[in-house]
Amino acid sequence: MAFPVTLNGRTYTLADFEGLNYVEGFPDALEDFATDAGAASTSATNAATSATAAATSATAAAASATSAAASLDAIEGFYLGAAASDPTTDLNGDALTAGDWYFNTGSDALKVYNGSTFITFSALTFDLVDDTTPQLGGNLDFNGNTATSFASTGIDDNATSTAITIDSNQVVQFDNGISEEYTAVTSSSNATTVNLRDGTNFSHTLTENTTFTFSNPASSGKVSAFTLKIVQDASASGFTVTWPGAVDWPSATAPTLTATASAVDYFVFITHDGGTTYYGFTAGQALG
Repeated sequence: MAFPVTLNGRTYTLADFEGLNYVEGFPDALEDFATDAGAASTSATNAATSATAAATSATAAAASATSAAASLDAIEGFYLGAAASDPTTDLNGDALTAGDWYFNTGSDALKVYNGSTFITFSALTFDLVDDTTPQLGGNLDFNGNTATSFASTGIDDNATSTAITIDSNQVVQFDNGISEEYTAVTSSSNATTVNLRDGTNFSHTLTENTTFTFSNPASSGKVSAFTLKIVQDASASGFTVTWPGAVDWPSATAPTLTATASAVDYFVFITHDGGTTYYGFTAGQALG
């Protein structure tokens, strides 16, 4: 046995045992006892640490269980599961609220509570006000219903009966009159443009000699037809116009404008080949 030896925080030397009656080997046994006692103390500390960790884990598990239970309760507050008929309360036994939904096993359809009754998901309506650029993924089928208001998109339907009909042959029928835009065009630097995207009825009051351009006709195979009213100035200046080279006049002769003050000449133009040729006709002259 080697001295000194520490036991219970006190250090002993061989002198502390001199003069005592002890059996051979007692010092060695005492040292072994001290070592074993230290190891036992360490094990006890480790056990206490493990117990603390276990208690922390148990607390966390209990908190998770409470959170899961709360989440389940919240879900059960609006999802009502599957049923053969409309529920009268939610799964918690509380009153129904708008937005509660369930799967109807009789009709194989989702049904949503709107605050007073359940409606099938396919019958739900969606508000597109917040979507400024909605796009369809396919054809829009009104299923026999009527679109009643297009005011915000520039289409205003105030008809009390069907005003436009498209038959099975794709023929469009208008049951009443048609009102179109009347567009005045002006010249600048002796040039005037008639943009066929702006309308089909145009007028131009002469302030100078001018050359006309017709732009944006329908594509070939479609028809663009428009009228053009030419008005001389009030001073009878006798201004002239130069027509586009694509205009084909009867007998290949362009009409001469009326030169008197505020005289009105009316012309009609038609193209069906994308503007390669415009057929020009005089509807009337010296009308002013």
